[in-house]
Amino acid sequence: MKATYHPLNNPPRKKLDLLPPHRNQLPILLSDSRYRVVACGRRFGKTEIGKHAILRAFLRGGTCWWLAPTYPMAESVWADLQRLTASLPGIHVQRSQRTLRIPNGGVLSIKSTHEPDHLRGAGLDFVVLDEAAFMAPAVWPEVVQPMLLDRQGRALMLSSPNGRNWFYQAHQMGVQRRRSWRDFHFTTADNPFINPAELDTIRLQVPERIWREEYQAEFLDDLGQVFRGIQAAATAPLDAQPQPGTRYVAGLDWGRETDYTALVILDADRKAVVSIDRFNGLSWALQRARLTALVERWQPTVIWAESNSIGGPNIEALQEAGLPVRAFTTTARSKPDLIESLALGIERAELALLPDESLLGELAAYRLERLPAGGYRYSAPEGLHDDLVIALALAWYAARYAAPSISFA
Repeated sequence: MKATYHPLNNPPRKKLDLLPPHRNQLPILLSDSRYRVVACGRRFGKTEIGKHAILRAFLRGGTCWWLAPTYPMAESVWADLQRLTASLPGIHVQRSQRTLRIPNGGVLSIKSTHEPDHLRGAGLDFVVLDEAAFMAPAVWPEVVQPMLLDRQGRALMLSSPNGRNWFYQAHQMGVQRRRSWRDFHFTTADNPFINPAELDTIRLQVPERIWREEYQAEFLDDLGQVFRGIQAAATAPLDAQPQPGTRYVAGLDWGRETDYTALVILDADRKAVVSIDRFNGLSWALQRARLTALVERWQPTVIWAESNSIGGPNIEALQEAGLPVRAFTTTARSKPDLIESLALGIERAELALLPDESLLGELAAYRLERLPAGGYRYSAPEGLHDDLVIALALAWYAARYAAPSISFA
């Protein structure tokens, strides 16, 4: 079954090849509220809702905008809209401006909110704000809403939550039943075409915050804290000594002047941190000597070391000295997996931490920033350090994935 919209004037009646709305999308599309704010989990189908709504307004002769935080985020929507409208009589496509026009006066444009001041000036009948929670706070009240005034234009705001920012405030306008506002909230599971077993698997693989925000569409107020249950996990004894027959592993992050070099040693059998070292201001030769002394004491079977930038030459030198060092390359893809695995281990009480002030402080300060395209950026706040966090994450990686090997003599 295909959705059918009938414009008020030209072009004549035309069936568009849109996916039919599922049962939980229909209340959004049928609502006559002027401002609809939809907080939904990933894969609920918010993009399809937006396409249905904007094409209806466009075919009725409205001036319509689809707004996204960046142009690349809207490219697939732009491609779909061109395909869906290609057979309309008199359709005119201005590709350089990402704009569609039809003879009855309908205009549909794709815009980026990256430079909000570039959006000023036009009067609008309808606007979709896609991934609204990732737009600058000034975009809606200072730029877009005033453009709806003279035509009594309407807005559809679609996003998964991103903390309690301006999108949360807009959603609250509907919750409080303010005039002209309507809120909607749906989880990923509210899409009837999503297999619940798939969601069960995802829930086991991601930290609690990501599950609640990305899939449950909850508005969280903890400012992106990554690691939970830190104090409860700080149960490892401070006076641990090497034990014969125990498999130890280690994680190593490099620094020299501003940053620190950090080494974390983990009892891979009991899943407990047994030793940490953190220092800076030393030459590379002195750093390697200090690391070698600690490694000789604990005899780890493997040391995963961050290899980016300064890591490479130091790793080679340690390998030449006989240490069981392996290189870990940190990328935008590998870092989230590394950090999320550690976060899960701490949350689920699978890893015992040393009650060390520097270690616990770095973990508590470490932050997650959601990116508009759906990924994440993990880092320490400006001016703080994450050397022990990375070293611990690498040691946890070693404990979970690295195969045991014979320790060096």
